[in-house]
Amino acid sequence: MNHAPRILTIAVGNTRTRAGLFDGGQLLESVVFQGSDPNHGRQSLERLITEGQAPEMAAIASVNDSVAERVGDLVRELLPDTCLARVGRDLDMPIRHTLDDPSTVGHDRWLNAIGAFSRTRQACVIVDVGTAVTVDFVDGEGVFHGGVIFPGLNMMLRALHEGTAALPELTFAMPDRSRGALGKDTAHAMMLGAIVAVRGGVRTQLEQCAHLYGAYPQIIATGGDAAILEEEGLIEHFVPDLQLIGMHVCVMHAAGEDAESTDE
Repeated sequence: MNHAPRILTIAVGNTRTRAGLFDGGQLLESVVFQGSDPNHGRQSLERLITEGQAPEMAAIASVNDSVAERVGDLVRELLPDTCLARVGRDLDMPIRHTLDDPSTVGHDRWLNAIGAFSRTRQACVIVDVGTAVTVDFVDGEGVFHGGVIFPGLNMMLRALHEGTAALPELTFAMPDRSRGALGKDTAHAMMLGAIVAVRGGVRTQLEQCAHLYGAYPQIIATGGDAAILEEEGLIEHFVPDLQLIGMHVCVMHAAGEDAESTDE
């Protein structure tokens, strides 16, 4: 291939879908749409792919296969002449690992690791704060060692409500900082507790990775709720499109080319 192709990448998550358009190896623009119905994002996706030349290739990665199939149908409708591939089925994950059973690891974690190392080219910890929270480690040679998974903010709140008789059903919202660090009512206490749990879990695993590696690796955060880590100084870089960057690396690897690091 004599040029970096124009590529549409779509990462389907549990609660939201993110799509990005790459051209010449650079991410031009990305869009996010919520929910499990890809038609909710039709307008944004149409705008993304109709400005300029049509993508030569589209790639989909998913932790939700049923939604991915519907997204694929939408892409075929909008881009009937564009080659469509699924990560993990048509596209390999170009990263070494030390995992016992790599088939159990979600595409989101693989792509985060690939995208992070393509940017840093050094040891890094990837923190993804979404429906679930993952903290994964890639060493300085680009080897993925795995990590930990624990509930995200809304999953914690839902578990508290469903597992008790009196705690209310809540959707996470950042508490008013002027109210302080001690919950002044039950809802406030639950919100603060979810934040403390995520921050504490992330901090503990960062220390574990630093101990295993012998130094503090670079820390990259992604995911819809990663902002709760910013004020704690726990992260060095916030890369919302990290999975899309990893997908671009996969496509370029399949084409026999190395993807350059994509800057935000």
